Amino acid sequence: MTSVLIADDQALLRGTFRLLIDSDPGLITVGEAENGAEAVALARAERPDVVLMDIRMPVLDGVEATRQICAELDTRVLVLTMFDLDSHVFGALRAGASGFLLKDTPPAELLAAIRIVAAGDALLAPSVTRRLIAEFGRTPAPSRATLSGVTRREEDVLRLVGRGLSNAEISAELHLGVGTVKTHVSHLLGKLGARDRAQLVVLAYETGLITPNRPGSP
Repeated sequence: MTSVLIADDQALLRGTFRLLIDSDPGLITVGEAENGAEAVALARAERPDVVLMDIRMPVLDGVEATRQICAELDTRVLVLTMFDLDSHVFGALRAGASGFLLKDTPPAELLAAIRIVAAGDALLAPSVTRRLIAEFGRTPAPSRATLSGVTRREEDVLRLVGRGLSNAEISAELHLGVGTVKTHVSHLLGKLGARDRAQLVVLAYETGLITPNRPGSP
């Protein structure tokens, strides 16, 4: 059973999400928070598998709440927002969020997203990837020193993860078995201290392995 904490400052939305989540036999709501501070406190107490995190909340916003939860707990955060170009989404992903959804996402997709994130996978919509590219395009590329210890083949895999390719697509691109790709991804997570693929996407840009103007080039 996957446990879910709902953090949103609108009571009606919290109630709607709770009814939807509890209607799924594999999911259960373990708490509701109306602000970021409550979300952090409840996450510490309940240790949910996934937090549905509103990005804009009073007292403590969703970005800082995400940062605190991801730093302390083995809990995945799925960010919710009204706008796909919300400037806070980028900050939440850097803070450790594993995925991003619009609040008007169809119910079936929301439930599927919770299961995907709970399983340890990332959920990044194409619009978020475009947003990442735009954000990195506004700032100088940092040093690639953090890739120390990463092999050339792992760099190849990281570059394609950064472009948003799935394991199967990376397998076809590099002519490797899917199992081999999964192993490379696992090694990258360990070497780079990343929680999941969402963090690998961020790191691919932050380290300069991918540049905004040349997304497929070293």
